[in-house]
Amino acid sequence: MYNILVIDDEQAIGTLLAKVLSKYGYHVETALDGLEGIRKFDESNYDMVITDIRMPGLDGNDVIKHIRQSKKRLTPVVGLSGTPWLIDKKNFDAVLTKPSSIKTIIDTVNRNIKQH
Repeated sequence: MYNILVIDDEQAIGTLLAKVLSKYGYHVETALDGLEGIRKFDESNYDMVITDIRMPGLDGNDVIKHIRQSKKRLTPVVGLSGTPWLIDKKNFDAVLTKPSSIKTIIDTVNRNIKQH
């Protein structure tokens, strides 16, 4: 089973993604902000991270910077944003827009997830 970390300051979105991904066989943990997400990322092993871009405090760009500078820098990271045109896509493995269909979410995860 693959482990995915979902970071989003909107609890409803994190919960929804966790339910959808769990239904498709993924184990999902959530974090409500970038700082909590970075802490969880450092303390556990995840096969993928899905992070919102615009969050108070540490945002998704801070999260991706931390991941890419860590020993686990090859972990696939999917950016999640209502304003995807503002994302510097070169650091992310994929970008999902808010809202996205369940099919698009699952296809993106399946296409980008890797085993450690």
